[in-house]
Amino acid sequence: MSVRIAIIGGTGVYDPNILTDITEEKVDTPFGSIKVKVGNYQGKRVAFMARHGEDHSVAPHLINYRANIYGLRMLGVKNIFATAAVGSLNPDMKPKDFVFIDQFLDFTKSRAQTFVEQGVIHLDMTDPYCPRLRQVLCDAAQKQGLPYHRTGTYVCMEGPRFETPAEIRMLSQLGGDVVGMTSVPEVVLAREAEICYATIVMVTNFAAGISPDRLSHQEVVDVMDENVHNLRGLVMEAISRVDEQADCSCQHLPQDPSAVK
Repeated sequence: MSVRIAIIGGTGVYDPNILTDITEEKVDTPFGSIKVKVGNYQGKRVAFMARHGEDHSVAPHLINYRANIYGLRMLGVKNIFATAAVGSLNPDMKPKDFVFIDQFLDFTKSRAQTFVEQGVIHLDMTDPYCPRLRQVLCDAAQKQGLPYHRTGTYVCMEGPRFETPAEIRMLSQLGGDVVGMTSVPEVVLAREAEICYATIVMVTNFAAGISPDRLSHQEVVDVMDENVHNLRGLVMEAISRVDEQADCSCQHLPQDPSAVK
């Protein structure tokens, strides 16, 4: 049975044990090797990848995003649910809220954002996060009774440091709602690889200058730990609802995609 669904676990999400009959798969790609856990959930084959490594040892700016996405493509994945912890710039998006982001602002500096190393592919990013998968997440959150926002703009920073209050003021004025360090280039590469991709972001804190306290990674991990049962329930509900065989415009580049196959 092919693997059509993948979960990319971010900070605090390292446990693939919502799945049964788990095996580890090593996939060699042109951009490096990856390891994923593959198991079953309600009759569906699902791949689980810990974005930062199982021991959270890989910083956001050092993640091999190209190997990760290319490897999932090689496994046959067509639907990715990615999780991420974020800080909020929007007073309506409170700690422990889920946001199913629909846009991003990219402030990364040194990350490869394409598989293509000869020639050019110009991607349409009008809808960077798959509307079909985002609707699945909204329906799942509604069913689970979880606080959620169906849209939001994710600001992706290079990291690994947190932002200054001045940066947060600027990002807020530009229309950012939440800030993190991992969605780009992951979402861009997924589109280039013709994979539907949606991100489940969970607010763990208000950003610098908004929060009354200094920021720490431990605070992020602690809030994720407190809410991880809700996140797990949301992911399980989404997997049960998604049509893994559905066709989608995300899976068809208007240009010749031969360079990434």
